[in-house]
Amino acid sequence: MPPRTVSRESAEDFLSFVNASPTPFHAVKSAKQRLEAAGFEPIKERDSWASTIKPNGKYYLTRNASSIIAFAVGGAWNPGNPIAMIGAHTDSPCLRIKPVSKRSSDGFLEVGVETYGGGLWHTWFDRDLSIAGRAMVRDRRNGGAIVQKLVKIERPILRVPTLAIHLERQETFAFNKEEQLFPIAGLVAAELNRQGRGLAEPLEGGRPGSPSSGDNGSFEPLKTMRERHHAYVVELIAREAGARPEDVLDFEMVLYDTQKAAIGGLNDELIFSARLDNLMMSFCGLQGLIESLGSSAGGAKLDRDPSIRLLALFDHEEIGSTTAQGADSNLLPAVLRRLCTLADADADDAAYADPASPTAYEQSLARSFLVSADMAHSVHPNYPRKYEAAHRPEMNRGAVIKINANARYATNAVGMALLQEVARRARAPATPACGADTAAGVPLQLFVVRNDSSCGSTIGPMLSAALGARTLDLGNAQLSMHSVRETGGVWDVEHAVRLFESFWGHYGELEGMVVVD
Repeated sequence: MPPRTVSRESAEDFLSFVNASPTPFHAVKSAKQRLEAAGFEPIKERDSWASTIKPNGKYYLTRNASSIIAFAVGGAWNPGNPIAMIGAHTDSPCLRIKPVSKRSSDGFLEVGVETYGGGLWHTWFDRDLSIAGRAMVRDRRNGGAIVQKLVKIERPILRVPTLAIHLERQETFAFNKEEQLFPIAGLVAAELNRQGRGLAEPLEGGRPGSPSSGDNGSFEPLKTMRERHHAYVVELIAREAGARPEDVLDFEMVLYDTQKAAIGGLNDELIFSARLDNLMMSFCGLQGLIESLGSSAGGAKLDRDPSIRLLALFDHEEIGSTTAQGADSNLLPAVLRRLCTLADADADDAAYADPASPTAYEQSLARSFLVSADMAHSVHPNYPRKYEAAHRPEMNRGAVIKINANARYATNAVGMALLQEVARRARAPATPACGADTAAGVPLQLFVVRNDSSCGSTIGPMLSAALGARTLDLGNAQLSMHSVRETGGVWDVEHAVRLFESFWGHYGELEGMVVVD
């Protein structure tokens, strides 16, 4: 059991974050709110940063509204100096509504969905599900501009029902993902009654798939949204978006479990939640960055820091990251390159003492470090043989360093030596009773998979290859990874926040102490 000096305050704050973030779009919105409250300023990729980015400044930018990069520029930063980075991801396995989702069968309304990522899909059966995502809406008050609106329908409206055991006694639960994973949304009779139609009349909308006339008789390249989807689904989305149904041009909606995340266990030591992978590490990185800038944080103050403290939260890790907003895109390299050429501003506006060298970008990368933060596997008490005997991480024992000889993780001895120094210097969690600090330091653990087991991967190897920066993979231990409902440790939230706070506060000092080349 962890020392009693560890508070559950960070875990409770995480519950607020994850409950508000059923999609990557909502996770980015939640991150923006916290960053802006901490004094971070929004910037855009499409703008010049030459006269914007200043020493001691705090900034963030988004791409596709589902990935976000935030950074704080040290007062002693110059191009060629190190950049201390933590990377995580905003997406989780889920069910996504198909472009044409309207279905009905045997008196039931159904919604067509496709699987996103490698989920444990059997766990989505018999859950109270709803819809969240973004809608592209025509804003008639703004000259007809097409704008993004976030949608989160709070009440349960969908369910994927299992087949009664009396009708098929399966030793192992099996199903066809294309034919038997359709959620039901209600009864045809009830929807006809809502529309004021008789049972013999067809539901509103025609057959989906081909061009048609819109609501005002104009040509439409595709069937209208109310023809492609159940009319009431479109109406609910429009209501949440503050728009008329005919102004909803398209949407990206996923299903989410409406049961809130909660603290559980006999001694309130566990977290039961959706999307621990990887919103827990996204939250810990976010809070670690913000708290590293506070007056009570250990390490260098920002105005004396020679480095840039950077957090990158990417979308699409669960499907390989090869998208414009994924970790395998140009997003992070482009931001880093721009930061390393800031001194190219006009002399009167230049914020930096030294002009940028043509090799400043490469020099910075050689001195930088990336922590790839993605959840790790806790030992499972019902499947102990699945774990290597000497590497059995436990929840609430600190972040887990992930190692793989075949480079499925990017960790090496250099990173492990550096992270141990970071962990030693970490500010101790506050005592709940009095708020006083105790002895410094946070614990770490080690994990490798068995030789006869497959191994997952993270954004760490792809970013270390793209950047050439030193990289280490770690994450908090959890059970039921990729389930609709996962389990983590209460104390590990604060452990990781303190570790990341220490990383950003001390990296400028430690970078020169770990010498290899």
